[in-house]
Amino acid sequence: MNYDLIVIGSGPGGYVAAIRGAQLGLKTAVVERESLGGICLNWGCIPTKALLKSAQVFEYINHAEDYGIKVQGGEADFGAVVKRSRGVADGMSKGIQFLMKKNKIDVIMGTAKIKKGGKIEVKAADGSAKEYTAKHTILATGARSRELPNLKQDGKKIIGYRQAMNLPEQPKSLIVVGSGAIGIELAYFYNAMGTKVTVVEFMDRIVPVEDEEISKQLERSLKKAGINILTNANVESVDTSGNGCKAQVKTAKGVETLEADIVLSAVGITPNIENIGLEEVGVKTDKGRVLVDDFYKTNIEGVYAIGDIVKGQALAHVASAEGIICVEKIAGHHPEPLNYNNIPGCTYCSPEIASVGFTEKAAKDAGYEIKVGKFPFSASGKASAGGNKDGFVKVIFDAKYGEFLGAHLIGANVTEMIAEVVVARKLETTGMDIVKTVHPHPTMSEAIMEAAADAYGEVIHL
Repeated sequence: MNYDLIVIGSGPGGYVAAIRGAQLGLKTAVVERESLGGICLNWGCIPTKALLKSAQVFEYINHAEDYGIKVQGGEADFGAVVKRSRGVADGMSKGIQFLMKKNKIDVIMGTAKIKKGGKIEVKAADGSAKEYTAKHTILATGARSRELPNLKQDGKKIIGYRQAMNLPEQPKSLIVVGSGAIGIELAYFYNAMGTKVTVVEFMDRIVPVEDEEISKQLERSLKKAGINILTNANVESVDTSGNGCKAQVKTAKGVETLEADIVLSAVGITPNIENIGLEEVGVKTDKGRVLVDDFYKTNIEGVYAIGDIVKGQALAHVASAEGIICVEKIAGHHPEPLNYNNIPGCTYCSPEIASVGFTEKAAKDAGYEIKVGKFPFSASGKASAGGNKDGFVKVIFDAKYGEFLGAHLIGANVTEMIAEVVVARKLETTGMDIVKTVHPHPTMSEAIMEAAADAYGEVIHL
């Protein structure tokens, strides 16, 4: 029952940390209260992408004539779409089980609570408890759907993202509150499947963390697809006493009543830091997150925290990177601290969004003199051939040194393109380096080179 490392939580932060720990020779265990893979594999990143793929296929069928193909009677089977998504998630979770066995990591099922002296109590589903000890404990307990006081989730009419991925039947109408990645992806999915969707966003634009031009383009694209979008709007209350929901929404024009079968609350997440022993051990927190240093060590010796419960972007790939850095530091290696300004963010609606680094406004606010280049996919041969001309690539460089400050992409498959920019920024590649790098033709990725060329007045195809 004694370990070098115990990781509490098996999401993309926890299981990755455990595997890296085992690779480095640490006797390792993972504690998981639900399913291996955590929210990401079971109720987040992976199953949502399966749903979105089904929606995309359905859209292709509905627009097959645009490609010279005649299709008779395409129909969406909502239950089968959900079943496929759950099957994909289950398969990935089984893959994590294999990785645990392969790396000789013990899996302890139950709910963990840290105690003083490196002790960890784990309560199983039957109520029995066992105690373990570890030289090092990593907290990777993730987060859950955030609840607003005026938008209490009942799991049936007012739901969070978990229920949205596993509804027993497709709603005819849906109100999505919040336009971050989760809200927008599910809004796109349900709209593509035939549900009447309204998005309500408190801020003055959707996907408010993105560059302003990205927000405007996405709003145009989603409205064109039939999604109703209300910005500068706030859901004050929801009446669920009837067959559906009646939401009182305050807008600039006043209060209006929106009716829908279901209201999806997608207003962010809440870190899971309750009842895991933080107070008893004395681990410091601030504003609901665990305080850590650059290598994820808390104020308590031998206790670390990664992922959604610490500062930084609440993204799967961030948690994984943090887990690896944390474990390598524990093992005596010398990892670099994570650069949170070079973390790519992706939203998998249609068109997709991918971005990294400074927005144009943030670069100006930081005092940079900048060069900005843009290239629309309407000028891309590959985008035209694929019937995906919506969107553009926007790149931002420091005018003095050519430093690659940021990139903002919206269009088909741009989530597969953003890594070029992340690597370029990591290697301190300049704008002219991108311009002079030969990109294959015809590809969507050429647009990054063309946008960089535009920033320097050398664009060819505009």
